[in-house]
Amino acid sequence: MTDKRDERNSGIDTTRPSIARAYDVVLNGKDNFEVDRAFVAEIVKVVPEIYDVATYNREILGRGVRFLAEQGVTQFIDLGSGLPTVENTHQVAQGANPESRVVYVDNDPMVLAHGRALLAANDRTAVVPSDLRDPAAILADPAVKRLIDLDRPVGVMLVGVLHHLHDDDDPRGIVEAYMAAVPSGSYLFITHFCASTQESRDAEEKYLALLGTGRFRTPEEITAFFDGFELLEPGLVPLPLWRPEGPVPSKLTVGQQLMYGGIAYKH
Repeated sequence: MTDKRDERNSGIDTTRPSIARAYDVVLNGKDNFEVDRAFVAEIVKVVPEIYDVATYNREILGRGVRFLAEQGVTQFIDLGSGLPTVENTHQVAQGANPESRVVYVDNDPMVLAHGRALLAANDRTAVVPSDLRDPAAILADPAVKRLIDLDRPVGVMLVGVLHHLHDDDDPRGIVEAYMAAVPSGSYLFITHFCASTQESRDAEEKYLALLGTGRFRTPEEITAFFDGFELLEPGLVPLPLWRPEGPVPSKLTVGQQLMYGGIAYKH
């Protein structure tokens, strides 16, 4: 687990759980603190499969990035990317095409520290320490300007992050701002907590009470983020059902329905 000595001068708050570190917990990572593990323990009480849910989200990230690479996309902006783990966006994208360029955006100081260390030798990837709620600042960032050519198609990724924006943050307006900045031929990739079961609604209460964020929106609300773009097959679906690479069960568990995802094309 992360050493307390490392965080004293880094701006890391260990008195409250963080989104990135809690996600690290459920991915069985080591970059988290007791407060993050205690938060996840509370979520396990209402969604025992929460560790599996994180795996489903990581798996669709890989499938989604590979799909975009197959469509010829070589530029990715991964918003709210979280702590580096296995099969990160740049590893998947550059595995498909070594020329791919990836910008990670996150406002968690641990993401910045670990990301920069991981990417020190990779000149086609960067970490921008910014809040995704400020599209203008992010799009004007020197690292974005260096790596992303906004005259060519971009994969705009909001994987497992929009549910951490409250309605008064105007998440739809934020999505529209990013998509307005990228040209035709670009793609929008979203995964999101979904109010699909009573357990998901119970989990939302826990998230909001303990973390302060975590909006479980309805399928209709999530689909609205794709308005104005062509939502590609199979549409917005529970994560295991999005272009699966193996067999999927005929009946999904609560955990398998906890997050929905989809990819849309900008004409």
